[in-house]
Amino acid sequence: MANEEKPYEIVQLSSVKFLLSCALAAFLIFVFGRWLPLRPWVVATEVLTTIAALFILGSIRYRLDKNALTYGAILIIFATFWHIWWAGSPLRQAVQNEGLTAALAFAHRHFFSISGLEHIIHADTMLFILGLTFFVSVIAQTRLLETISFMVLRKTKGSLVMTVAAIAAVVSFASGILDGVSMIGLMIRTLVIILFLAKADEEAVIFSVIVSTAITTVCGMWLAYGEPPNLIMKANLYPHLTNLFFLTYCLPVAVGSYFIVLWNVQKRLKGRRVEMGTMDILDVHTADVRFLQAERHGEVLIPVEFIDRFEKVLGPRYRPIVQALHQGEALGTALVRTGVSEDLRKEILGQFVTEDLAEALDHHYRDRERGHFSIDEAHRRISLALENTLSRRRRAQHIGGLAFVPFIGYLIFHGMVHGFPLFWASFLGFFVAVAGVWTLPKIRRLALREAALEYGEYLFLFPLFFSITLLQKTGFFEVMSVLIQDGIKTLGASHVAYMQYTGAVILSAMLDNNVVADFASRALTHLDAGLITLFSMAQIAGYAAGGCWTHIGCAQSVVAYAFVRKEVNERYTPWQWIKAMTPVVVEISLFMIVVIYGIGWLFR
Repeated sequence: MANEEKPYEIVQLSSVKFLLSCALAAFLIFVFGRWLPLRPWVVATEVLTTIAALFILGSIRYRLDKNALTYGAILIIFATFWHIWWAGSPLRQAVQNEGLTAALAFAHRHFFSISGLEHIIHADTMLFILGLTFFVSVIAQTRLLETISFMVLRKTKGSLVMTVAAIAAVVSFASGILDGVSMIGLMIRTLVIILFLAKADEEAVIFSVIVSTAITTVCGMWLAYGEPPNLIMKANLYPHLTNLFFLTYCLPVAVGSYFIVLWNVQKRLKGRRVEMGTMDILDVHTADVRFLQAERHGEVLIPVEFIDRFEKVLGPRYRPIVQALHQGEALGTALVRTGVSEDLRKEILGQFVTEDLAEALDHHYRDRERGHFSIDEAHRRISLALENTLSRRRRAQHIGGLAFVPFIGYLIFHGMVHGFPLFWASFLGFFVAVAGVWTLPKIRRLALREAALEYGEYLFLFPLFFSITLLQKTGFFEVMSVLIQDGIKTLGASHVAYMQYTGAVILSAMLDNNVVADFASRALTHLDAGLITLFSMAQIAGYAAGGCWTHIGCAQSVVAYAFVRKEVNERYTPWQWIKAMTPVVVEISLFMIVVIYGIGWLFR
């Protein structure tokens, strides 16, 4: 162990110093900008440098908080843009003619209305994502995915491949409607529980976790509402991109990609099974245990996550316990087998499930270790407690299911009457769903806390969207549009569309795919309707596939990589991720050749 290479230490750069430096630079540009040779290409350089910095300072040893980076950068970008735009702007002329009234009207139109903010920072889209994040977080606390997953596991008699295929299908479908980041957080934890029960090897566990990114991105691209980049594309290119567009052109790509992912997964899991007859009582009642954890402790952790907090008190027993958990052994059994003291065992089991069952659980695991598998008083007490939890969980699930009625109903209404804000759909769903857990204060607080933390990951997008809007005002995207049109005339639409797909893959592998979606879609607005359809489909598939190619390509990749490093293998590197995901991305890209050239042929 002493000779093992340790992960390098991350050096966190000061956010305060960076923001102050950016504020000073912006001030100097405002003061001296009129004497500087500022041109539109300067704004483009600043925006592209900011986007590149997100990749560089999120990958190397020296890190900078992405919110500090983007909010600091927008100060400099806006200061530069102001001197380029203001001199010949219609606003300046209006202010000279009408005075302050023109400035106030401009501010009200662009900064104090949903429609104005939608054009600047995708306000309606980001509000929809806010409501959706809280909605899905509440649904997650009802343990719906765990309920479905273990029901499938029982129906398939422990078949790992069939169970994973069913879970992937459910998550692929849900990711088209709900938040893909929330879905992957649920999916990987449920998968890991089942994979450990089947005693899958570490390589198969890690691959299943990281390939879940493709399930929630590429396989979830069949509708716009689940993935923020899809909503951004839809907002930028409406009315060309409608729900019918996604169902007609993106659904086939999602289905084909699902079978590609499943093919790669089954090669690693083929022949593996969960022995249903020997499953631990807590594993049999996984959904109820996790609901009880949230209800009593305000948190939900799988055993391998939970045991981390006892690393110091367990001392030399910690590593053997973790290894046992990775082999599918029950937490209580691992504690007994490694010789953990009775008091500490009860403390751990009480914090993992509930203190009321600590003694019964410890008695149960001691009997199992001695070879006594009969149903005794301790077993009956545990089962009764979990059955009582079942009724509360089902009530929350039923109300959560009811919440989909106003959510989907409003989505359909919005599809017919696009003028109404989209964000009401997710907020209506959340308001109904939260009623199911309102009388369970710790679950309610857990749902709200996790949603707030998750949405915090999107805050860096606001200044980026604003900067891209400023860049559009400089005429940058008209130049890009001309280049695309010239390429189509010279090479043909299908060739350029596939080049765009490839470019989106590469860019999204290095940058956040929300940025790629906003940046690249603005260059498509001047194309013919048929070409917008072809190029939009190519771009959506490109940034979805590229987003899961690396550990930082999309929010799902960040979540999955952090989980792998923390709970499976702390030495897992970005290059190992890329090596594992490259065959999947290549196979999807080969499949996209058929799709893009086939659609291109239809549009000739």
